[in-house]
Amino acid sequence: MDIPRKSAARSRQIRRILYVVSAVAALALITAFVSRLKPAAPSVEANILYPDTVKRGSMLRQVRGLGTLIPEEIRLIPALSEGRVERILVRPGATVTAGTVLLELSNPQLEQNALEAESQLQGALAEYTSLRVRLESQTLDQKAAAATVRANFSEAKLQAEVNEELAKQGLIADLNRKVSKVRAEELATRNDIEEKRLNISREAVKAQLAVQQSRVEELRALAGLRRKQVNELSVRAGINGVLQLMQVQEGQQVTPGTNLARVANPDALKAELRIAETQAKDILIGQPVTVDTRNGIIQGSVSRIDPAVQNGTVTVDVALTGELPKGARPDLSVDGTIELERLESVLYMGRPVHGQENSQIGIFRIEPDGQEAVRVTVRLGRSSVNAVEILDGLKEGDRVILSDTSQWDSSERIRLK
Repeated sequence: MDIPRKSAARSRQIRRILYVVSAVAALALITAFVSRLKPAAPSVEANILYPDTVKRGSMLRQVRGLGTLIPEEIRLIPALSEGRVERILVRPGATVTAGTVLLELSNPQLEQNALEAESQLQGALAEYTSLRVRLESQTLDQKAAAATVRANFSEAKLQAEVNEELAKQGLIADLNRKVSKVRAEELATRNDIEEKRLNISREAVKAQLAVQQSRVEELRALAGLRRKQVNELSVRAGINGVLQLMQVQEGQQVTPGTNLARVANPDALKAELRIAETQAKDILIGQPVTVDTRNGIIQGSVSRIDPAVQNGTVTVDVALTGELPKGARPDLSVDGTIELERLESVLYMGRPVHGQENSQIGIFRIEPDGQEAVRVTVRLGRSSVNAVEILDGLKEGDRVILSDTSQWDSSERIRLK
């Protein structure tokens, strides 16, 4: 009978323990090695990426915005009085002059008021004429009375002088001399009074005529106003241009201030651009602008900058200096590019999708072999429409990827296929 040996069982147990320990140690080493390995770089088709090369030189700073062409001279034509639209004589698109009648309104009350004002004016003129004739007659009577007194005074004065000489010669009694002298003095006083009365009468005539003349002028102004209101029922364009809009219909009742039509001069246009508020801070009056109408390019300059921000944009007016291309008309959509400044001897590249000026971004730099791209941190400076200044992180000649790479934000490198 066989008897198991204890030493053999112990050896097998020891070997098992050693195998287990070795396996655990090997597993730990493999795990540590694998954890130290870098994750595999994702592969990207190179032809779907947009690369660019970092350059050094002159960079033109520009900002771009969409906008429209608008007339510099626009006239909104309001209703000046209440009325009913009787006839529309001109339709939108027609060329008009300042005196062209666009539409006719009717208001019987205004016409009645004009007739009454004209009648009152004619009555006041008649009263003025009657008063002037009456006052002139009174003045003539006063002049006649004054002339009679003046003649009597002259006669009495002459008689007193004669009697004075005769009295000296003893040819008449002294009493007669005294009587003639008193009479002459009395008539002298009456003559002075009549002269004063005549002057006062003349001043009174002027005053009374002035009052009536004032009344006439007041009624003349009122009649003119009433006639003007009636004439304004025939609504005119006011300027030379093109009728852009007719805002009422025949038979419509309008109130004062209602916009009836809009006339614009199509030969004098300006561009109104809407620039993002983040890009508008460096825009100045007088900066050159290129306006693309899709049918041609027009040169211009910044003429006005709206101080207010609306819907995240700033409105910039551009005065056009170049000749307008064919098809340029009000409300035409345009694309404007404003030249801010030219930077000399700066490091720059094309503008990345998510790169804002004066910011720090991560961007993939293409390795020299062209097989991989490595993420680097780049500090950006001033930007333009299609370019941005590089302050740190890249050097001249580096090739970078400008496309949107946000899907690989968790990777530090990518492989290019």
